[in-house]
Amino acid sequence: MSRYLLKRSFTMLITLLGVSILVFLMVHLIPGDPVTYILGEFATDEAVNRLNANLGLDQPLPIQYFAFMAGVLQGDLGTSYITGLSVLEQIIHRFPVTFQLAVYSLIIGSIFGIFLGVIAAVKQNTIFDQLAMLVSLIGISAPGFWIALFLILMFSYLIPIFPISGYEGFYSLILPSITLGLSTTGNIARMTRSSMLEVIKQDYMRTAEAKGVNAIRLIKGHGLQNALIPVITLIGLQFGHLLAGAVVIETVFGLPGIGSMAIEAIATRDMLTVQGLVLFMAFMFILVNLLVDIIYSALDPRIKYD
Repeated sequence: MSRYLLKRSFTMLITLLGVSILVFLMVHLIPGDPVTYILGEFATDEAVNRLNANLGLDQPLPIQYFAFMAGVLQGDLGTSYITGLSVLEQIIHRFPVTFQLAVYSLIIGSIFGIFLGVIAAVKQNTIFDQLAMLVSLIGISAPGFWIALFLILMFSYLIPIFPISGYEGFYSLILPSITLGLSTTGNIARMTRSSMLEVIKQDYMRTAEAKGVNAIRLIKGHGLQNALIPVITLIGLQFGHLLAGAVVIETVFGLPGIGSMAIEAIATRDMLTVQGLVLFMAFMFILVNLLVDIIYSALDPRIKYD
């Protein structure tokens, strides 16, 4: 396991390096610049040149990139051009909201997705199968912002149960979590159904059934446990997508997470903040996938990492 973790750590560093280069080049292709946003369109050339020099934006791109990476290696993602605050401190301040939203959404999506997938597999080609797949199709196909607006209309306006926007603790995350959880539910349900159908056909399932094993115990102990490996993979990937998908949902619900922080940074051409955010999100995505691989070995002892 130690050798495997060492290899993955090396791969992680290479991946993050590639991400840093790509995001650096992409943010510099965005029209506009932070200096124009700060000083306005009618600023004098002298003021523009002076601010560019103060921010280091008058340097060639390679020098700007190496300066950014030098800070990253020291745990410093830079200072926002607009707010003047540390990018890392802003991420640390806002990330708990996004993390909670992603976790709650993943819990909702995993519970309902696995439940619907198992029902659809056990009751294959019946009305239960069709209904479960219809729910999953709606969850996958419906745009997140549309679901969010519909939930706000129903449960914040017509039936005023939840706040329309803003963050006031767990209560404010219920509707956003349901919104993100629906798409996750659909993906997990389809994967669980497919995996369960493969497991149900196995000889050990028929043998256990012939021995008179209780149906619930058969599905839970023999079927679902063996069908969960590919589902766990998808759940890990979904967590990364939830962190990325929070950009739209946080904006709709007015949540102060890193998703809305990314939108603000892009709107103000705050390139350092965008670079830091993307690099941080890439690190979280890679870390989650590493944890998923470790969970594999706990669920299935046959899986060994050398």
